[in-house]
Amino acid sequence: MNITVLGAGAWGTALAKLLCESGHAVTLWGHDAAHLDVVRATRRNERYLPGVALPAGLQFQPQLADAVRGAGEVMVAVPSRVFRAVTVALADFRGLAVSVTKGIEHDTGLTMCGILREVAPRAKVAALSGPSLALEVARGIPTAIVAASADVGAANLVQSLFHRPAFRVYTSTDPLGVELGGALKNVIALAAGMGDGLGFGDNAKAALVTRALAEMRRLGVACGAQAETFAGLSGLGDLTVTCFSKLSRNRSFGEQLGRGAAVMELLAASPHVVEGYPTARSAWQLACKHGVSTPIIEQVHAVLYEGKDVKAAVRDLTGRGSKAED
Repeated sequence: MNITVLGAGAWGTALAKLLCESGHAVTLWGHDAAHLDVVRATRRNERYLPGVALPAGLQFQPQLADAVRGAGEVMVAVPSRVFRAVTVALADFRGLAVSVTKGIEHDTGLTMCGILREVAPRAKVAALSGPSLALEVARGIPTAIVAASADVGAANLVQSLFHRPAFRVYTSTDPLGVELGGALKNVIALAAGMGDGLGFGDNAKAALVTRALAEMRRLGVACGAQAETFAGLSGLGDLTVTCFSKLSRNRSFGEQLGRGAAVMELLAASPHVVEGYPTARSAWQLACKHGVSTPIIEQVHAVLYEGKDVKAAVRDLTGRGSKAED
């Protein structure tokens, strides 16, 4: 298989390593040619995956058009904010296009697979998502994940490309649910981090995760996803790891907010993409559009975009009227 991975960040590099080790011909594209040259020369991506050696057979290509030319499968691992701009290069692509990016486009409310179906109408489209911290995957630590597509054959192909003992791949025919779970959990992880920054304990985080799952499910079903998907790896699984792990970018970002840091200063200083930030706006937009109650997402949105104090957001969230559990 000739496979191209678009995006030389932590996740794209980890997946390129995995595919190359499985015997595939893999080319990694990145927008920063100078950084790509360093990775090629050292066989390490120290900026994103410190201490991880990359296979000798992994190829690198700084030109986007050349990277996708001749590929049968393309994995897209670029930030959601540039996803559409990058994938325009797949306009004539007829192979398998797989989104491994977790986000929701703001203006359209589309998931990344939704964008792929628009910009690459001839391609087979799938998503790969689940509880998968890039550094752990790159180190070969056991991980389980979901390949999702409305096309069963496409999901099965993604599974066959990636599946190995330390990287179990399950399949799903609910790509919308899988993608929404992966995107929305980043918003909740920001809230979990804020709680950590405020010094909250395990009770608070357990309550947050449980109620957030109900919130994610409500919004997902309103958008057309299957409710049961949110109880799986791409929902509960991804939500759990992102809210609890010290490696989680979104949780760490939220923790700094909880300690009093300013949103824009943190964004400017962060070397990594914090997908929960743009997704909070998109998720809040979707909730308003569908008339769905999402109180956690509402408060995270208020902190990030309306300048609301974190402690005030917590008071408003916990001070709501009593209700039955749903």
